[in-house]
Amino acid sequence: MVAVLLALAAAAGYGGSDFAAGLAARKASVVRVTVLVEVTSTVLLICVIPFISSQAPSLASALWGAGAGASGVAGALALYLGFRYAAFSVASSISAVGTATFSVLAGLALGERPGSLSLIGICLALPAIVGVSASTSQAAPGQHRHAAGVGLGLAAGAGFGLFFIGLDRAGSGTDLWPIVISQVTATVTVACVAAATRDLGLPPAGTRRLSLVTGVIGATGTSMFFLAAHHGLLAITAVITSLYPAVTILLARVLLGERLTPLRIAGLCFAASSVGLIAAGGAG
Repeated sequence: MVAVLLALAAAAGYGGSDFAAGLAARKASVVRVTVLVEVTSTVLLICVIPFISSQAPSLASALWGAGAGASGVAGALALYLGFRYAAFSVASSISAVGTATFSVLAGLALGERPGSLSLIGICLALPAIVGVSASTSQAAPGQHRHAAGVGLGLAAGAGFGLFFIGLDRAGSGTDLWPIVISQVTATVTVACVAAATRDLGLPPAGTRRLSLVTGVIGATGTSMFFLAAHHGLLAITAVITSLYPAVTILLARVLLGERLTPLRIAGLCFAASSVGLIAAGGAG
């Protein structure tokens, strides 16, 4: 039960941070927004973790944490860019279904044994992707932009799946240092991307507060997931955390008035059913 509650807290954190980051990325450079987000998360964790975690991580734990950081920031870049091409409800939902499916398959390969309900949930993921990715635009340029958003959502799902797996394999729940290693790696990675693209700098003043909020909430979400992953199976905690689009979509609907077509609503229902079945059958 503790793992479920922690995973739900992680989902709330990721959903809120994705919405704030998506708003910022629609008005500024995705790379600059991501740099400020990752720096904020890193500073916060470095200020907190030394006071609550004294156990030094092993080399293997540090390497898993570093790998998680690199793949996680790659997923974040893809998702934030996807928000510029597709609706929040589309890019976020596709990334979540991809993350949940990828995590369950990885858990199975690593020796976990999800139940039959989880396998049914994975099958439901396919129509979910079709439903939520259905474009409402009839114009060719709009369709191309929407397709790009769908592809970026899938790429984000793969990145987040690797991120979850890396943190799960990084070490015990009593040692939070792998989170710091992961975050530092993410910051270095996106800083290198910014330097290579000559896009290193602060985003415009109007988006800095959103970026800072994203960093704080995102760091909290990551901490909650790390603790959840070490209190339960990856197949359970990852898919529950993958409910984060529910928060993103709710905020987009209430604050931005994003439209949900019948087909997209059906896709969201399939996505919710998929994640629910995966979680219910994960301990089988």
